[in-house]
Amino acid sequence: MSPRGVAIPDLRERLFDAAQRVLAREGPAALTSRAITTEAGCAKGLLHAHFDGLDAFVAELVLDRFARTARQAEELGSRAGHATVAENLVTVALTLVNSLHPTVVGLAMTRAESSARVRQALAAGAPGFASIEAAITAYLTEEQRLGRLASGTDTATVALALVGTVHHLLMTNWTGTPVPRERVERLVALLVGPAAAGRPEPRR
Repeated sequence: MSPRGVAIPDLRERLFDAAQRVLAREGPAALTSRAITTEAGCAKGLLHAHFDGLDAFVAELVLDRFARTARQAEELGSRAGHATVAENLVTVALTLVNSLHPTVVGLAMTRAESSARVRQALAAGAPGFASIEAAITAYLTEEQRLGRLASGTDTATVALALVGTVHHLLMTNWTGTPVPRERVERLVALLVGPAAAGRPEPRR
């Protein structure tokens, strides 16, 4: 247990990770401020000292995970021309699916104040699914320029289809169900066609 008055490095991440462990192990009903701080090995009341209550904490947790995934999606740009288009898309899709434990998403949706805070933050420009969609579109456009994606591919629509499907998987990938890698791979192969093998589009 961390002593009172002592700064704790990476406190937010420590509390976020603790909350996800509590949710995964005991479910939403067990998530309380005390349960989180106990799991994190912090002094009781520390969560309320840094967040405006549990609803604000849950919203910040969801937004933090969205932002993390958006940053990873933005890194796709550096992958253009490397590995295969399909492999890169599958990687970012599975990262998004695994970015939040399903119970966290469910909790944020069922807590009205948390849900409202998340929506307001996203509307104000916080990184979320729109940011991820834009990053994937930019990546696909670059792969198209390199000749690894068919010139007629509607990159924005491919990105929308991928992010929309992943959003569905994120909301339905409950504890005990297998990671939907095979479903994601089939979707990506359908969306990008021959580029799934990383080959340049044949010249005519």
